[in-house]
Amino acid sequence: MGKKGTTGYRIGDQNALHFITLTTVGWVDIFTRKIYKDLLVSSLDFAVKNKGLEIYAYCIMSNHIHLIVRASEGFNLSDILRDFKKFTSRQIINLIKTNNESRREWMLNLFQYAGHNNPNNKVFQVWRHDNHPVELYGSDVIDQKLDYIHKNPVVAGIVENEEDYFYSSARNFLGLTSVLQIEEL
Repeated sequence: MGKKGTTGYRIGDQNALHFITLTTVGWVDIFTRKIYKDLLVSSLDFAVKNKGLEIYAYCIMSNHIHLIVRASEGFNLSDILRDFKKFTSRQIINLIKTNNESRREWMLNLFQYAGHNNPNNKVFQVWRHDNHPVELYGSDVIDQKLDYIHKNPVVAGIVENEEDYFYSSARNFLGLTSVLQIEEL
């Protein structure tokens, strides 16, 4: 079911350009609050500066993130994504516990239930384990995924124009202020 260089939903060529979707368990709308979106932004920025992640496009939605990314030479995209999800999971749980979160009990119960039902987790599970990687080859496929990413907030009815959504690389492509720096495609 995977694309060229990708087996099933596993990343085959660790340094190839990929379209990735990271989704919360149960599609929980965690990222409706700025504090959680900003955690993702700072964690992605850390991965760029310290882990060899190259970001070409992104969009942080309420319960998932779309990325066009690759690992720099000598780095492993699967490892980068695993570490990102592990770190952000711990930080999200910590933020839920320590901030004035009205959904605290509900979210912690849901993440704990998901964690207990997964032998790979000890207590909580925030992210689904699959990333649905699609290796991108050819400008037509890249353009289609880029368009999909940038239109996501418009289709969801959050904004009327792609560039109006602050947590999307659509702003980068138009030279507007953005939360993350990206590589040129």
